[in-house]
Amino acid sequence: MATALITGGTSGIGAAFARQLASEGVDLVLVARDAGRLKTVADELHAAAGIRVETLVADLADRKDVAAVVARIEDAERPLDIVINNAGSGVRAPLTTADVAVHEHAFEVMCRAILVIGGAAGRSMRGRGGRIINISSLQTYLATGSYAAIKAWVTAYSQSLAVELRGTGVTSTVVLPGWVRTEWHERAGGRSSLPGFLWIEPETVARVALRDARRGRGVSIPSVRYRVLGWFARHLPLVLIRRISASISSTRSEPSAVTEKS
Repeated sequence: MATALITGGTSGIGAAFARQLASEGVDLVLVARDAGRLKTVADELHAAAGIRVETLVADLADRKDVAAVVARIEDAERPLDIVINNAGSGVRAPLTTADVAVHEHAFEVMCRAILVIGGAAGRSMRGRGGRIINISSLQTYLATGSYAAIKAWVTAYSQSLAVELRGTGVTSTVVLPGWVRTEWHERAGGRSSLPGFLWIEPETVARVALRDARRGRGVSIPSVRYRVLGWFARHLPLVLIRRISASISSTRSEPSAVTEKS
């Protein structure tokens, strides 16, 4: 039976991945910071699908906790077949802020942790096969601040990892969702002028991402509308992209494409 590890696996996109994989009979290793919530989600998934669910309490901004996740990935007696780097959060601080603590935290969780966990997954799966899925954002193609810049790194990293792992049986897929309805966004009380049709559900992201990963695709953009928007974002003049980015940034008070906190 296959086993998947998911960071930030107790809510939002991560929880959607967990539910989808559980329905397919895949055992899970859920990584998150809240021990109580981990137990609740693990118990619910086990009861609903009869799968085995391990839990690992870890704050991915803490390098010791990241090392514990790596140790689980590299445990040869309990091999993993899928590793999903989903943990993260929005970044509201301006790039010109004097206090860069929020940016440093974001780097640790959404850059360094992904680098270290992805590398461990690639090493441990090499030769026997497996899938690595990294959650980025369609903001990769925009210029909407620190979050967009970090997600651009995730996108480039994941595709570079795919090239490095070519021929090893291990694939790397980066997922670029647009605006996703998540619990994190609801808790933050964010406001956006975006029309309702642009929002997609976490279940859609998980379903499409898993399908594309199974097909060996390096990039997954959930929903046709976002694949179309992504095409235009890649081909429009940069000056126009900056204008669009400025308009988006000025009409919202919260990050618009947010993955769940670990």
